[in-house]
Amino acid sequence: MACNFRAAMPRHLIPLVTALTLALALPAAQAEKADRLKPFVFTQDKLGRVDAVNQRTELLGNVVVTKGSLLLKAEKVDFQETKDGYHQAFATGVPGQPVTFRQARDIPGESIDGVANQLEYDTRTETVRFVGNATVRRLRGAAVAEEVSGAVIVYNSRTEVFTLEAGSASPNPNGRTRIVMMPRVQPGDEAASAPAAPLPLKPSTTLQPGKPS
Repeated sequence: MACNFRAAMPRHLIPLVTALTLALALPAAQAEKADRLKPFVFTQDKLGRVDAVNQRTELLGNVVVTKGSLLLKAEKVDFQETKDGYHQAFATGVPGQPVTFRQARDIPGESIDGVANQLEYDTRTETVRFVGNATVRRLRGAAVAEEVSGAVIVYNSRTEVFTLEAGSASPNPNGRTRIVMMPRVQPGDEAASAPAAPLPLKPSTTLQPGKPS
């Protein structure tokens, strides 16, 4: 699978902190387009507060947010609608129970699945920002096609680009980022690529044993 890598090292960051952008060479597809027309639905166990004047909703306690195929789970969610009609969500987890996010892609059977200590979701830029112990996977059915992890991961569903940052909040040793790409093997590829079995030897029917001179 071909991918493009672009690395950037801002001067004000320490050497261990790097930014790495992974552009997935996939068929053009964004997050499930039908989700844009679906309503947001919120449920929670503890407290909820809706500020109609400032278009702000605050939820606490096992919060679940859905919008079509989008599924967000967190301990606390602060949800806002901007003046021009876009939405922003700020979600936080608790120790042992991070924020989880999942959304289908337009490619049937594929989805994006991620976890982090905190999450920021913005419909204007169509981005999801995973902050702290972040891991994001692209799933093909139940199988992992790609997995990226780091201190901060920004997923742009419009461009299909992951941006990774290293740092002390990375789940990897020494605060590094990590990328895993599985081979794109289709059913039957193994049989097609396997070497052909040698033909068995058969006795000749035309050659006769030579006579001693």
